[in-house]
Amino acid sequence: MRRPEPDTAVPLLAHASAEDIVAYRRGEPIRAGRFLGDVARVAALLPASRHVLNACQDRYHFAVGLAAATASGRKSLLPSTHTPEVIRQLRLFAPDAICLTDDPECTIDLPRVVFPGGASPPSGAWRIPLIAAEAEVAYVFTSGTTGTPVPHAKSWGRLGDAVGVEATRLGFDGSRRRTIVATVPPQHMYGFESSVLLPLFSGHAFCAERPFFPSDIAATLASVPAPRILVSTPVHLRALIAADIDLPELELIVSATAPLAETLAAAVEARFQVPVLEIYGSTETGQIASRRTTAGAEWQLWPGVRIEIRDGETRVHGGHLEMPTPMGDVLEATGRDRFLLKGRSCDMVNIAGKRSSLAYLNHQLTSIPGVVDGVFYIKDEAGPDERAVSRLGALVVAPSLDAAAITAGLRERLDPVFLPRPLLLVPEIQRNATGKIPSHVLAALARGR
Repeated sequence: MRRPEPDTAVPLLAHASAEDIVAYRRGEPIRAGRFLGDVARVAALLPASRHVLNACQDRYHFAVGLAAATASGRKSLLPSTHTPEVIRQLRLFAPDAICLTDDPECTIDLPRVVFPGGASPPSGAWRIPLIAAEAEVAYVFTSGTTGTPVPHAKSWGRLGDAVGVEATRLGFDGSRRRTIVATVPPQHMYGFESSVLLPLFSGHAFCAERPFFPSDIAATLASVPAPRILVSTPVHLRALIAADIDLPELELIVSATAPLAETLAAAVEARFQVPVLEIYGSTETGQIASRRTTAGAEWQLWPGVRIEIRDGETRVHGGHLEMPTPMGDVLEATGRDRFLLKGRSCDMVNIAGKRSSLAYLNHQLTSIPGVVDGVFYIKDEAGPDERAVSRLGALVVAPSLDAAAITAGLRERLDPVFLPRPLLLVPEIQRNATGKIPSHVLAALARGR
C-alpha cells in the first residue's frame, strides 16, 4: 500500500459491496452493509465528546465502535488496561472522555454508552465513509518511566500503510478472502493492527470471539470458513502444543508480543502443517518487521523503516512511522533492512562481568523438555559492602520435573553465573491476555516461596 498524500481520503473499509463479509460471530457471517448500519447507529449514540475509550470485548463491537468514532471525527482511546489509576490519568489527558462498552455491568469510572443490542438494518445506499489520511483517529498508551500512561497518536493513513505491508508479508492477495481468528484483545497494538485494521483495510473477515483455551481456539477456527489465519502469541501456541489438540486446516499462524522460540515454532509448524510468521513492533511504533522464525534469526523491516543506533540508544524512523522513535529493545543491524533482536534494554543483566538478557534466559529455560512455562527475574540483594548486587531467580511450571533436573538442563545451556538462585517450582504462572506477566504477579509468586 502506497502512503497517501496528506490531503488524500482513505476508505473506512476495503470491502467492495454490501454483501461482502466483514466478520463472523458463532459461525454466522456479518456483512458489510450491516457493519455500516451498525457504525451509523453507534455514532448517533455517542455524545458530543471527542474522545471515546473503546472497552468493547467483542471484536466486532470494538471494530464498529472504532469505525463509528473515526467516521464521526472522534478519537479512540486504547489503553491496554482499565485500572482505576489508568482511568484517572486518562481523565487528565481527555477530560471529555466517555466509555463505549458492551458490558452492561461495566464499572469504568467514565460516562458510559452501552453498545446497543440487536442488529441494524443494512445501510441504504452503499457508501463507504472516507477518512482523511492524516486524521488522528486513535491514541495508544505506554506506561512511560513513571507509570503514567503516555499517549501516542495514530493517523488513519499511516495505520493503513503499516497493515498494507503486513498483508503483503502474510501473502495476502486479491484472489481469496481470509478469515482471521485472534487470541489477543483488540485494544492491544498487535491485536488492533492484525485482527481489526488488517481485515478492514484489506477486505478480509475477522472473528468476533476471542478464544483463550486450546479447545476454544479449535472450536472457533472450525466455525469459520477457510482459508483461516490464527493471530496469537507464544503462550497460546505453547498451550496448543501441550494440549495435543487437532486444529482445522490453517493457511498461516501469526505470532507476536514476545519472541517465539525456534524450537516452539518448529513444533507448531510440524504439528499443524502450517507456516508461522512473527511480527515485531511496539506500542509506540506499531508493527515494523517480520520473520519466518524457522528460517533464521534475522528480522526484515517494513519498507522505508530504518534503524539508527546513537550513544547506545536504538531509534527507528522512516516508512509509516509518525516520527523517530526510541526502542526499548537492543537491536543489531545486519543490513539496510535487517536486524537481530538481542533483548530488551531493561532486561539486560550483567553478573560477574558477563552480559545476557532475560529474554534469552527465558528462551533457554522454556526449551528444556518438560518445562511448561517459566520466567527469570532479577532480585537485588545487599552485598558485604551494602551495595546492591543483582542475582537471578526463576519461577518454573514443570509438573514432571524437579528443581535439580531443571538446573541440570540449564547448566547445559547457560554460563553458571546465570543459574537461578532460587529456582522455584510453581503450579502456574498467571499471564495477561497478551501472554505477559504483570510485575505484581511475579512479585507475589516469588514472595510466596
